[in-house]
Amino acid sequence: MHSGTAAVVVCAGVAYVLAGPAGRPLVYTLVSILPIVTFLAALASGHLPDRRPWLLAVGGLVLLVAGQLIWPGWMNAAHLGRAQGSSLDLVQSTAHTFFLLGLALAVRRRASADPGGIIDAALFGLCAAGPIWEWVIQPHLPADAPPAGQTLLLADLLVLAAVIGCVIRLGMMGRPGRGTLGYLLLTGVLTLAATATGTLTAGAGTVVSTAVMMTAYVTLAAAPLLPDAPAITVPLGAGPAAGHQRLGWLAAALSANPLIAAVQVLRGTESASLLLPVGTLLVVPLVLLRIRHLSGQRDRAEQTLAYHATHDELTGLYNRRHIAAEIDRALADVDRGALDEVTILLCDLDGFKPVNDRYGHPAGDAVLREVAARLTRVVRREDLVGRLGGDEFLILCRGGLGPEAAVLTERITEAVRAPFTLPAGVVSVGVTTGTAQARPGRTADRNVLIGLADAAMYAGKAARGRDTRRPATAP
Repeated sequence: MHSGTAAVVVCAGVAYVLAGPAGRPLVYTLVSILPIVTFLAALASGHLPDRRPWLLAVGGLVLLVAGQLIWPGWMNAAHLGRAQGSSLDLVQSTAHTFFLLGLALAVRRRASADPGGIIDAALFGLCAAGPIWEWVIQPHLPADAPPAGQTLLLADLLVLAAVIGCVIRLGMMGRPGRGTLGYLLLTGVLTLAATATGTLTAGAGTVVSTAVMMTAYVTLAAAPLLPDAPAITVPLGAGPAAGHQRLGWLAAALSANPLIAAVQVLRGTESASLLLPVGTLLVVPLVLLRIRHLSGQRDRAEQTLAYHATHDELTGLYNRRHIAAEIDRALADVDRGALDEVTILLCDLDGFKPVNDRYGHPAGDAVLREVAARLTRVVRREDLVGRLGGDEFLILCRGGLGPEAAVLTERITEAVRAPFTLPAGVVSVGVTTGTAQARPGRTADRNVLIGLADAAMYAGKAARGRDTRRPATAP
């Protein structure tokens, strides 16, 4: 693919030189159509399943070709990068915005866990475009360049820099798709270089800027044909960048315009800068929005940690630590008369180990998750269900159960005894439940209460003479 792309670039350059002034617009137009053909071919073949980002790019390419057909001599007449504010300048800036939207959508797809990646790309564009505009582009613009033309050229520069930022952001998230991203990055850099060349040469380097732009078209045409092109929109998470690195980047974004202003003062520049007010108006809200995203990420991380501190990872039930703390609180309420009774039911599965031995631990995990769901369904709304570990579960009932204790035990037995349908087959397990109560004047600490329930549970196993080593397999 690389050698083929290089060959097309050479052929296009030779054709452009040999065509002469009259035929060069045609050669340039044909080259600009090439990426439309490759994009549509890749989409039609199903090579690019996530169509929307690529279709946005096709929309931008169609705009560029339409502008070239309406104004065929625009490139050869040295209008690129001259801030003339022409209609084709507007078309070009709009087309680049389509590319930016497509890449921003790709960033959103790839960094589904971190939507702030789009803001990072935009900030990169603002920071990178500032020095280029102030020290490369603006000093070489024609003295009669209208303010509207300068604004349009600056906007196009910001968009191109943001496009490059999006590509870099995509590449930072992981290795898949980096071949395609390399071509897209080269396209953005070449387009920016062609614009800068048009500004710096003031018409004398028309052939150079046109050749650079045609090379950008060819590299863009190659991007969707690479085998890893579909990977750039596959979600990969938030990427490797750490929070401190992001905060440092935000600090750099806020410092960019003051730094440019300081350099201008040191150089004795007195001309007004369009970038400083425009850039500041864009950077500050973007930085605030990014800080908001980072703060939201931290809040969600804290919520996740708090959840895992109290819940069992496998079943989603309360874990041993949390259920123990709840028992302590309930016993304290009994001691001070706020509750008339606390009941715990200790449930131990019968025949669970052979399920693991015969079908494997994934099957055992599936059984445990389903047992947890069934226990949650049969208890009262105010009861707490937790997993102590292994195949032991504990139910905490605040308040008197009375005759309902036996009814609840029977519901638990029937719910757990129902067959489990697994990918490897249908199995059944049993459950033995031991019950213990604490009442005013008959309270005990948590360990004693759990010990009483444990003793009752083993007494139940012995009384029934249940074989706990072999699971019953449903027909």
